[in-house]
Formats: sequence, structure tokens, C-alpha cells
Amino acid sequence: MKIDYYAYSSGIRSWNAAFKVLFSMIVLLFCIIADNLFVSAAVVLTMALFTIGKGRVKAADYFRLMTVPLAFMILGSVAIAAGFSKEAAGDYRINLHFFYLYTSRNSIRKCLEVFMKAWGAVSAMYLMTLSTPASELISVLRRAHIPKVMVELMNMIYRFIFIMAEVQEKMKISAQSRLGYVDFKTSCKSFGNTASNLLVVSLKKANAYYDAMISRCYDGEFVFLEEEKPVTVKQTAGAAAYLLGLMAIWLLTGHL
Repeated sequence: MKIDYYAYSSGIRSWNAAFKVLFSMIVLLFCIIADNLFVSAAVVLTMALFTIGKGRVKAADYFRLMTVPLAFMILGSVAIAAGFSKEAAGDYRINLHFFYLYTSRNSIRKCLEVFMKAWGAVSAMYLMTLSTPASELISVLRRAHIPKVMVELMNMIYRFIFIMAEVQEKMKISAQSRLGYVDFKTSCKSFGNTASNLLVVSLKKANAYYDAMISRCYDGEFVFLEEEKPVTVKQTAGAAAYLLGLMAIWLLTGHL
């Protein structure tokens, strides 16, 4: 829900949605293809500054939202850097009696490159996500000729997540008021009951959701009022200059 809030209150929400999606995807692909530590670091820094400064997302909230993908990236990167061996290996090692935990300079560098590349790609996606409402993203996918059934399902699933989150929150408050989370055993029981009840409620909500759409003349396709947002010369020039800057960093640091 916070992500939707930031998307609707973003300082660049008035920008053309297709332009933002295209720009973010180009930056993401360039970050992956370049496979350059300095390019990745530049993308991470600039995307964060732009999202916080121009997009008006609070710095604390931005980094809090970033902690979830960062946790997965750290775990994945550590798995690349570290290894186990029965014999002494690598440049750095720890003797754990039964085996060695080791790493090397090349592994550490590769770990850092993969981590920064993934972080840069996520930062580019965050720029798009935190500045573009879901309805506009779906509109962009529709214009990109993504199969209609996929677009419709994405929209319905996205909307239904908020409905179920609200129902689950009410169930949790109800269980807490009855001391349903007083200890671990009771918490597990309350969690199981909430999960089973949520399944039943979700089926009822789905039927009510579909009936509401039918009553509004739903014929298999969602139609949204779309606001015209032309791409300005300033935006195009800024995006081109930014991409040229990344390319310059790539060329200047390619041998490092």
C-alpha cells in the first residue's frame, strides 16, 4: 500500500508512463550487459538520488523498502564468494577442523560485481515502481501488445491483494483481542485458523468482486480513463545525457 501511495504522490507522476518504463528498462539492461562495477555503482547512486529528490520519497522509507531485495542479494552474493573444502584453498580461509571455509580475491571481486549489478537493476525498477501507479503500468503493457488475458489477470490479482490484506489485518486484530497471540503455541493455532478462514473469505470476496464487475458491464476488458502525458524535449535530452554518461563510465573503466 505504501508503494501505491508513493506512486500517486511522486514528483514525476506527471511524466509519461511509457517513457518511465522504457527508461528504467534501458538502464536495467545496460547495467546487466555492461557488467561493470563502476556503472552499477553509478546507477545505484543516481537512481536513489533521483527517486528521493525528484520523486519526493523520504530517504528513510526508500532504504527501508530496499532492505527486502538487499537481504536476498547479500545472501546470494555470499554464496558466490565463499566455498568449502577439505584441503586448504583460496587466498583467505578459516579452519573449522572438519573442513575449510575459504574465499579468494577473484571470488570477492565477482561477488561484489554481482551484488552491485543486481542492486543497480533493482534501483532502476524502484524508480519506475515508486513513480508510476499500477493502472498506468498496466496501460503500458496493454499498448505493448502483451496478451490481454495476462494484463487482465495482473490487474485483478494486484487489486485483490489489497482486499485480502485488509481482511487478514481485521482477522489478526480480532485474534489479538481474544489473546490469540499470547504465547507461541497459541500464536501458531491462531495463524492456522486465520489462514484457513482467509481461504474461505477469499472465495466469497472473489465472487462479490466478480458480481460487482458484471454489474458495471464488465465484458472481459478493463477500461481506464487515461491522462495524456506528452514526453517533453527536456525529459528526452536528460535521459539521453544520462545514458551517454553511463556509457562513458563503462568505456573509461572497462580495463579496470
